[in-house]
Amino acid sequence: MVRLSTLTGAAAAWALSAALAFAAPGEPGHSHKSFAAGEPGNPQKPVDRTIEVTMKETEDAKMLFEPNHVEIKRGEQVRFVLKNAGQVDHEFMLDSVANNAKHKLQMEQNPDMEHDDPNGRRLAPNGSNEIVWSFTKAGTFEVACLIPGHYESGMKGTVVVK
Repeated sequence: MVRLSTLTGAAAAWALSAALAFAAPGEPGHSHKSFAAGEPGNPQKPVDRTIEVTMKETEDAKMLFEPNHVEIKRGEQVRFVLKNAGQVDHEFMLDSVANNAKHKLQMEQNPDMEHDDPNGRRLAPNGSNEIVWSFTKAGTFEVACLIPGHYESGMKGTVVVK
C-alpha cells in the first residue's frame, strides 16, 4: 500500500489517479449510470400504475414472469411489485435486450452476483421488493432473470413503451 502522505507533487497525483482507475466499475454497461429503458422513478411522486410481477418455476421445469408482457405509455411512472413465488432465487432486470445479453455473460462468470440496482432486484424464495421506474424513452425493452440457466428456461419478458 502506497501512503499518499509520503509522496510529493506529481508522484502523489499519479498514485491517486492509478488508485482511482483500479477502483472504477468493471465491465462497460454495468455502471448503472444510464439506463436504456428510462430512469429510476421518484418514490415521492405518485405512480401512474402498479404492476405486480410474480417470479416462479413450473412443474415442467420452466421459469417465468407473470405477466411476461406489459405495455406502458411513455412518461408513465410505474411501481413494479416483485414477488418470488418460486423455490430458488430469481431476479428482475429491466434493460435493453443487448444490455441484458452483456450482463448475462457477466452473470455466467459470477453467478452469485447480487442485485439491488435501480433497474433490478434479486429475490430469495418467498421474497418481495419493488422498483419505481419512469419510462422516459419509447421502445421495446426486456425484463430478464440472468441467473445462469433461468433465462434459457423461459424467464424473460417484454415491456413495450409507446
